[in-house]
Amino acid sequence: MSIHVVVMGVAGCGKSTVAEAIRDRLGYTMAEGDDFHPQANIDKMSAGHPLTDEDRWPWLRVINTWMVARDALDQNTVVSSSALKRAYRDLLRENVDVFFVHLAGSQELIYSRLSARKDHFMPPSLLASQFADLQPLQPDENGVVVPVDGTIEEVVEQAVAAVRAYQESKVPEPNVPVAKVPVAA
Repeated sequence: MSIHVVVMGVAGCGKSTVAEAIRDRLGYTMAEGDDFHPQANIDKMSAGHPLTDEDRWPWLRVINTWMVARDALDQNTVVSSSALKRAYRDLLRENVDVFFVHLAGSQELIYSRLSARKDHFMPPSLLASQFADLQPLQPDENGVVVPVDGTIEEVVEQAVAAVRAYQESKVPEPNVPVAKVPVAA
């Protein structure tokens, strides 16, 4: 049984960094969610326009298809994706078991980090629209919330520990032979 992790949250929260750490420390196959965006989505965000649900559905389907294909190969995967809404997460987990790592922080903290980031198509001006769309993980969703207000190493350690614990919970119990008791004749 393979494990599939989606590192989620608003832009600038550290998704790529955490996904890379999970890949490096646990040996998962990684995909950068932004790489699945069609050029039209990148152009729209670069121009300062937030994506709509209609913009996101095809992108999310491609990510889901990628995870399902790797599941068929029995590969553990980690992918970065904002996965802001419950409906988006529902689509991502179609036909595959997904563990979500939600990197959560205040809008002010994330804005300061996003503003310092260079060479990315997502402008800080769109952050408010992402927070407006964000629906936190619900109790019935498979995942964990990791606060990002510590150092990056602290965030990475918490995320990797959560994925490792989830992975260990999925290991089937070994078959323990049952002692046969002689039956009296």
